[in-house]
Amino acid sequence: MPLTTRNALLRRPSKILAAAFVAAALVSPVRFAMAEQPTATALTVSLTTPAQRDWPETVPASGWLKPWQEAVIASETSGLRITDVLADVGSVVTKGQTLVRLSQESVMADLRKQEAAVENAKASLSKAKANADRARQLRSSGALSDEKIVEYLADEQTATASLASEEAALGSEKIKLAQTTVTAVDDGLITSRSADLGAVVSAGTELFRMVRQQRVEWQAEVSARYLPRISEGMRVKISGPEGQVIDGKVRLVGPAVSTDTSRAIVYVALPADVRPRTGLYVTGNIELQTSSALTVPETAIVFRDGISYLFTSGVDQRVQRVRVETGRRNNGEVEIVSGIDRSSKVVTSGGAFLSDNDLVKIAEKN
Repeated sequence: MPLTTRNALLRRPSKILAAAFVAAALVSPVRFAMAEQPTATALTVSLTTPAQRDWPETVPASGWLKPWQEAVIASETSGLRITDVLADVGSVVTKGQTLVRLSQESVMADLRKQEAAVENAKASLSKAKANADRARQLRSSGALSDEKIVEYLADEQTATASLASEEAALGSEKIKLAQTTVTAVDDGLITSRSADLGAVVSAGTELFRMVRQQRVEWQAEVSARYLPRISEGMRVKISGPEGQVIDGKVRLVGPAVSTDTSRAIVYVALPADVRPRTGLYVTGNIELQTSSALTVPETAIVFRDGISYLFTSGVDQRVQRVRVETGRRNNGEVEIVSGIDRSSKVVTSGGAFLSDNDLVKIAEKN
């Protein structure tokens, strides 16, 4: 082997070793810098501890808002034409207020005819009474036969009965006249109108429907298993149609259970000054009894894949994701049935941006 080639081979490892030392020297400062750089925090969070509160145990329910009682206003006479309609759907009416007027011409004519018949009956009674009085005076004298006396006395009785009959007929005509004015049977709100101007009505024709006293109730459907624990007077919280909360009380627990749904109707009375629209389907809760609840703010709950989680903080300011079971909700708080205890430090908000074991910064309390 030539001497130059041998020398080249001897010098190559030294060059390689030198290159390796240079590379190590360049990498070492980078690694040292990375080791010295602190881990960045994921988020600044506020912590709270669960609160122990006394909350009522509730039964969820849903159902329709319906009238407490619905009144049907109908015609009581037949063959008369509607001449005036004085109320419409949405009208608030008072008891005795005129709603419809019917034509009175034929009724007035019959009334005057009957008044004449009463006067005629009175005249006949006067004549019969005079004959009967004379017969009673002459009975002892023998001037009149017994047969004639009996006839006069019978005529008096007949005339008396005839007058009473005609006066009764006159009273009937006056009732018919009164029935030409249809009035409200109670205070309330008109919800339906069938009365049309010019229509000829018959007895029993429905003219209006009204909500008596404007009182609305909630007919809540409740699972049959809760019925033994529900009683009259229990408080109810209803989610109103406009988002407001309506306070009610159980008025009546329905006696029957549906064979199709195994649910019963609980009738809930609303305050007199609360008058939501009827026909709406709403939800609510019936309060059974008060019990202790471990609660956290609703903002602390994180939902992932349909499961509820909380983030808790340890002494090293790293958070841990904890699966929890939730229960009742009230005033922006939620009950935690299992998963944490009162000593846990819970992240109040922002959990959706955290991951398990993230390093966080704890916000100072003011």
